[in-house]
Amino acid sequence: MLKINDLRVALKEEDKQILKGVNLEVGAGEVHAVMGPNGSGKSTLSYVLSGKGGYQVTSGNATLEGADILDLEPEERAAAGLFLAFQYPVEIPGVGNMTFLRTAVNAQRKSRGEPELSAAEFLKEVRAKAKSLKIDAEMLKRPVNVGFSGGEKKRNEILQMAMLEPKMCILDETDSGLDVDAMKLVAEGVNALRSDGRSFLVITHYQRLLDHIKPDVVHIMAGGKIIKTGGPDLALEVETNGYADLLAEVA
Repeated sequence: MLKINDLRVALKEEDKQILKGVNLEVGAGEVHAVMGPNGSGKSTLSYVLSGKGGYQVTSGNATLEGADILDLEPEERAAAGLFLAFQYPVEIPGVGNMTFLRTAVNAQRKSRGEPELSAAEFLKEVRAKAKSLKIDAEMLKRPVNVGFSGGEKKRNEILQMAMLEPKMCILDETDSGLDVDAMKLVAEGVNALRSDGRSFLVITHYQRLLDHIKPDVVHIMAGGKIIKTGGPDLALEVETNGYADLLAEVA
């Protein structure tokens, strides 16, 4: 599904290398977790994959279902099936949640040559998916994320993901700032969307999220590259011992 080969990325303004040769492959239907200390490049990886400006790819490539995505505009990457859930979802005053969702869904359908959803079709679908994610119908009537709690913002992004039905979902520290109950609700939403045709790259600091979203593979990132890959037990090892021993192994 997603394949990253020797990806090296620098900040444009500072000419500072952030990613220093990332290699990663996520198969169809797989859930991979990326953990690592602050400043290791985890969020930078998510930003570069989604097309955020301010970064320069100095070498390497990233492909989605075999097609290179790094030369595509962010909206083209989204249309190809890439979705990024932000660590800190932004508020968009004046833009209704329903309007935002319907515009996004129909823009992607149009790019794929599919008919747009009518107002009635969209309303039926969004209400059903909101109910399954335990999202209050009142949230749908409010401006995007305005006045939402941290948990509501994250669940709203899971609703966006459910409506857009991407192939590759990147979650950038979705558990950040959530209490235990909110994190469980977000994890339930993610698990409900798991399928053989949809893959996840879950960036997190904490094992507690992975207790609910069971990853197939865990990667440890430090110094701009992946230094170790293993199964779910690797996350438990980090939770118990921290990163010091792993960093010492590659020093």
